[in-house]
Amino acid sequence: MRAFWLVVGLLFTGLGFVGLFLPVVPTVPFLIVAAAAFARSSRRLETWLLEHRQFGPLIRAWRETGAIPRRAKWMAGAGSLTGLGVFVVLREPTLWQGLGVGGLIAAGLSYVFTRPDG
Repeated sequence: MRAFWLVVGLLFTGLGFVGLFLPVVPTVPFLIVAAAAFARSSRRLETWLLEHRQFGPLIRAWRETGAIPRRAKWMAGAGSLTGLGVFVVLREPTLWQGLGVGGLIAAGLSYVFTRPDG
């Protein structure tokens, strides 16, 4: 199982760093999952993430209180709405598809915005 969690941690770390360059892909949620996976597989990699200058404080805040910084909440909202706009323009969805995707985004954002401010 340790190898499984190591692969999961590496995969989610990679996805998190992809999110640095693609505005629609989240970074910190992937790194939170990676840190949880590393906690089960590699204390060294977990420590590296938790002590990372930029992402460490965000991951630690989530672990301690479930907090998300206000700026991150607004960035999540902007990214989600941008993604929805791109979806609508490029895909030209039916009404039900648009409502479905919009509903999923609204559910995700309601979760994000109801977490404590970090």
